[in-house]
Amino acid sequence: MPSRSADDDPRLSELSEGQILRAILTRTPPAGHTLLGPGDDAAVIAAPSGSVVATTDTLVHGPDFRLAWSSGYDLGWKAAAVNLADVAAMGARPTALLVALAVPRDLRLSFVERLADGLREACEALAPGCAVVGGDLTTSDVLTIAVTALGDLEGRAAVTRAGARPGDVVAVAGELGHAAHGLAVLFGRFRDGGIPIPADRALLAEGESDAVVAQLRPRPPIGLGPVAAVAGATAMMDISDGLALDAGRLADASTVTLDLRRETLGADPMRALAGGEDHALLATFPADRLAPGFRVIGTVRERGDRGLLCDGAPVDAAGWDPYRDWDSAAG
Repeated sequence: MPSRSADDDPRLSELSEGQILRAILTRTPPAGHTLLGPGDDAAVIAAPSGSVVATTDTLVHGPDFRLAWSSGYDLGWKAAAVNLADVAAMGARPTALLVALAVPRDLRLSFVERLADGLREACEALAPGCAVVGGDLTTSDVLTIAVTALGDLEGRAAVTRAGARPGDVVAVAGELGHAAHGLAVLFGRFRDGGIPIPADRALLAEGESDAVVAQLRPRPPIGLGPVAAVAGATAMMDISDGLALDAGRLADASTVTLDLRRETLGADPMRALAGGEDHALLATFPADRLAPGFRVIGTVRERGDRGLLCDGAPVDAAGWDPYRDWDSAAG
């Protein structure tokens, strides 16, 4: 994006709410299911299947991101991606986003414009036909981005966490541990006296750079949620808090035991198990109905003493807690 002078890039405190909203909405075209978009008291979204999947997630400066490391574009992309992943995890196709922003008044307009660009381009790349249809704008000392995502099941039943059955295979679509690796790089390499400083990606090796991108701009396999549902997934969820913690949640909801295979978890199995924010899709399938794009990482057993095993042994991985782990990620 070309640089802009201060005169051409006013602080939000110099603009009216209407001017800021117009700057955002000119960068976010209507969604495919939009019957009535921004401009009225509420949007109207078509629900062809007669049911709507809805989810919400909030990103707050401090526990969820650092402005020293994340651009406005990064934040728009990530805010969209993490919500789209939750819709996909129900087997639905995302149709619309509602975005509420609480922004410090000393931010520049260009930051908010780039945030809108990130929202738009994440939808275009990850969930074509989905777009921002409305939201809210207010001021706050702490930058906060709250997104509500809607989705259409297209006549299918929702795929919940509660349907896994003994004999199913456990499978995943997407990467495991990359976002946690990226966060460890940021905390380990780009702080001065504990204070985050801008990340110079020219200093990073290829694997480190890819991991940082995975943290700041995740690319969940959104389109594979409906694919899994059509293939016959018995249970599914988004991996946001680490494979171990989320797999344990799925096991508890289904009253089964999941036994993962360490050899399927990549070069760093513990990071794959404990690291969060990958937003991969975890699903279970009948053994003969694995969906394209998913890889098998384990099996479903009758419920035992523990809900989660790895190679038959209990798993000790606490999972991801942003309020705890953002400040200890360098360890």
